[in-house]
Formats: sequence, structure tokens, C-alpha cells
Amino acid sequence: MNKALILTTIGGFLPQFEMNSVRILKDLGYEVHYASNFTNPIYKLDKDELTAMGIHLHQIDVQKSPLRFIKNAKALFQTLKIMRKEKITVCHFHNPMGGVIGRVAALLNRNVKYTIYTAHGFHFYKGAPIENWLLYFPIEFLLGKKTDCLITINKEDFDCANIIGRRKNKKIIQIPGVGVETARFKQPQGLRERVRKQHNIDDDVFYILSVGELNSNKNHEVILNAMTILRREKIHFGICGAGPNEAYLLELAAKLGLSDCFTLFGYKDNIPEMLGLADCFAFPSKREGLGIAAIEAMAAGIPLITSDCRGTREYMTDDITGYVSRNGTPREYATLIMKMLMFPEKREQMAKACQLRAKDFDKERTYGIIKNVYSNIKIAAKNQR
Repeated sequence: MNKALILTTIGGFLPQFEMNSVRILKDLGYEVHYASNFTNPIYKLDKDELTAMGIHLHQIDVQKSPLRFIKNAKALFQTLKIMRKEKITVCHFHNPMGGVIGRVAALLNRNVKYTIYTAHGFHFYKGAPIENWLLYFPIEFLLGKKTDCLITINKEDFDCANIIGRRKNKKIIQIPGVGVETARFKQPQGLRERVRKQHNIDDDVFYILSVGELNSNKNHEVILNAMTILRREKIHFGICGAGPNEAYLLELAAKLGLSDCFTLFGYKDNIPEMLGLADCFAFPSKREGLGIAAIEAMAAGIPLITSDCRGTREYMTDDITGYVSRNGTPREYATLIMKMLMFPEKREQMAKACQLRAKDFDKERTYGIIKNVYSNIKIAAKNQR
């Protein structure tokens, strides 16, 4: 039996985003192996459930930071051992360090016949710090030699990949993200009233919701700072997610006198229901490869207030699906929040536009593209070797 390895940096990444890939590989007759760092599951992870589905799990000590040399070197040897022991022939890598470690290991293993890397947002991009270009660009350029198929999720990365990765028989494709099950986010009648009652939120409160890891890149603090400019309004800000900035955000809210109108819900696996709270969805990230959380909000008919980055440009049309912050200052976000708050008829128009736009990112579109990639592996591998 042919064996395929999916490798990610974040332990819960596969059950959260890549079950379509598992389904396709199994349908094609592959035995599926999954290697990741299961000690840091940012997303929900049930190892017993994955094992019951016939997925073979392997712990590797991969770290998100490239500066964790010892741990990542250990992860490289662990990955190489897995590939050799299991006689892996096809590999699909995700996340930057997962892509680095996986492709280096594949270079050292003759059993591996075909490698795929999904770039969920290159760390080198227009406006990125120069150190990102100096570190990540050369790595991607060199490892491109051991990447038979490079998958990107936004146009800027796709264009960049075509410049740096030209090689005979190499495939470079763009997909609409990992795909969203848009029908799952349709808001049933009465959901808003029920969820607001559950969380003690009055009907006249303007609720801003965000979903994502609590880290510096997500830039949640800019919404808190914007709220200090809007104190006279009944506004509440809630975030679904966990991460290293939890204490910082709570301390900042207390310092700004916003503790009573700010809630950290922690990690939630009922996002369609939680979106029932929201009048608008805030997505002020400094950098996004795409931003699945924002697309899920669109599918629920929630207008967006976002930053202007390569990911949000894939689905945001200013004044149509929401408002885009061009300079990213708290004052500008405050202005956009007020515009969203003061014109409910406009929000209803945006809600319809959001649901329509979200269909372009439906899971079935991604499924068809990935199925085609996997189905052509044997032909492509034969042509290249």
C-alpha cells in the first residue's frame, strides 16, 4: 500500500483544516500518516478520534520559530526516521517550519517520490520586514527544488511563487484557502436572541466579534484602543481564541477601563453559534495568508472591518462586504466602527454581499482542486523521475 505523510507545525491543524486531504488520500488508496507537535494544539485535537479514522499519528518536536534550532533539528531527524521506517512515498507539508523540515527530510530520503507544500502565507511579502526576506526567501528558493507542487492561497503569493519557483514539471497553483463549509454558517432564525441571552448581552449593544489566535500578528489591541474613542456608545468586543497574548489583552482592557465591555471566550468549537452575537466582525491582522475566520463570518452574513493585507484583498471590497482600514490606526478603526454602527440598513446590504462572496471559498471548490493534485501524483512523479 502507498503511504502518504501530512506534516504540520501545529498539532490541531489537520483536524481543523485538512480533513478533505485525508478523505481524498484514503479514497485513492493511500495509508495516511500525520506528523506534528501534539503538545501545542492551538486548535481542537482528539488523537483517539484521528486514530479511529485510520490516521497514523507521529509526534515530532517541530517549533513555529526558526530560532528554536535544537528542537527543530530534533524534529528533522524524527521526520526522517518516520519517512524511512514507514516507507513514505508522498508528502504534503503545511506551515513554514513544517514545510522546511519536511522538505529537507524528503531531500534526504529516496523513498519520497512526490512532495507538496501548501504556503498558508509566505513570510516574505510586500511590506514585510527586511529580515523576513533575508531569512525566508532564500529558504523557499532553495527548497523549491524539492517541491513538486507548491500550493498558494492568495494572488500575491501565487505571483511570487511563479517568479521564484519556475522549474520544468513543477506545479504552482492557487486555491481559495482550505475551504469553508458555507452552509454550516447559515444563521438560523432566533439564533441572535438565544445566544445574546445566554451571554447576557442586551439587544441594543453593538457587538464586535473576532476569531483567532491571541498573538501580536492578529492585532486585537487596535480594536480595544479604538473603543476608547467610542466610550459613549454601547459597544462590546469579544474574541474567540487562545494564545500567548491573553494576559496582555486582559491587562490592556483593564488599563483602558474596558473590562466590562470586553470578553475573551477562549478556544471555541461552536463558531457558527458564536457568530450569532455579532453585528460586525473585526479582522485587523497585520499579516494574513487568507483568513478563514473572516470568510466564515462572511458566510454567516456578518459584515467585516479588516486591515488591508494580501489575504483580506482576496475577498474584501470596501463599502461592499465591509470596511477596510488603510492606515491601521485606532482612530480609523473607530471611524469604521461608527459607520457600521450608525447605518443598520447598510449592514443588511453588506450581509447579503458577504454571503454571496463567501461562496467563492466554499470547501467543494477547494476539494476539487486538491483531488486533482493528488490524482495526478503518480503521473507527475513518473514524468519527473
